[in-house]
Amino acid sequence: MRPFRRRGDELVARLVDAEAGIVGLLLDQLEQLLSADPDDSGGDPVLERLLPPGNTADPEIAADYRDLTEAGLRSGKADDLAMVRATLPPEGGEVRLDDDQARAWLRTTNDLRLALGTRLGVTADTEPPDDPADEEGSQLAVYYWLTAVQGSLVDALAAGRAGRR
Repeated sequence: MRPFRRRGDELVARLVDAEAGIVGLLLDQLEQLLSADPDDSGGDPVLERLLPPGNTADPEIAADYRDLTEAGLRSGKADDLAMVRATLPPEGGEVRLDDDQARAWLRTTNDLRLALGTRLGVTADTEPPDDPADEEGSQLAVYYWLTAVQGSLVDALAAGRAGRR
């Protein structure tokens, strides 16, 4: 991956075909999870992380909060997924984003990292894998790669803001 850099009004990065494929697969998995019937996916720790209860001390308040916010959260995440998918070159290549698209990428890469990190049990003490050859090691390597993608996007957005002052 060539990290995101600001070029005029756009943020530009380059993904190789395998990286674009991984992002596409993760988008598919996140979309399936978010579009699942809430009654069938209750208690999923990833959904609990992506759609937080709002109040952990009072189940009644948490249920009211979920009733008020869940549909909007799911809809916003679905919109962001669609924007990322529309700007992702399926066989790799340049990713060119305006600021709104970049914010959708930030929110979505954050959701992907939260989902993957929750499934893998990532904590502040988790280190990058020494050997990414096994399944957990490769998933952890993807987690850290997404962190780098997100970091380069944050840096590129911040550089653009600094240039406008």
